[in-house]
Amino acid sequence: MFIYLLTHEREISKKSNTGKLVVKVAPDHSKVVVWKRKEPCIELLKEIETGRVALLYPSIDSKPVEEMADIDSYILLDGTWQEAQKMYNKSPYLKTLPKANISTEKISRYHMRRNQKQQGLCTAECAIEVLKHNKEQVLAKKLTDSFELFLGL
Repeated sequence: MFIYLLTHEREISKKSNTGKLVVKVAPDHSKVVVWKRKEPCIELLKEIETGRVALLYPSIDSKPVEEMADIDSYILLDGTWQEAQKMYNKSPYLKTLPKANISTEKISRYHMRRNQKQQGLCTAECAIEVLKHNKEQVLAKKLTDSFELFLGL
């Protein structure tokens, strides 16, 4: 199981970015790919061609992660909600991917930014749920611990 963090360039230097926690805790299971509208990452495009990649993106046609047994890798859009929407809208290759969602009643513990969606999770919380649903409990626990330290809990 692998997680690609398709990261908006403005996110890279933000102290409030939780995507960097994912790569720090799970470097063999994740990678940051800086989103470039006109120059998509060739490695990511090749991985998409395998047909075993899904985009974690809640939509009408998305399926719960636990129902995505044939998926090896997930793309998580790492940015603000507005940036993530922009990345999706301006990247035709993302629109062709199967969409996955996280079915959880959890409320985000991340409150470091304004304009957050009420039912939305931050990047690290999404990665934790994806790891759990893909039987990566040890990594999910390590990421949860790291996220709690990040939050000061």
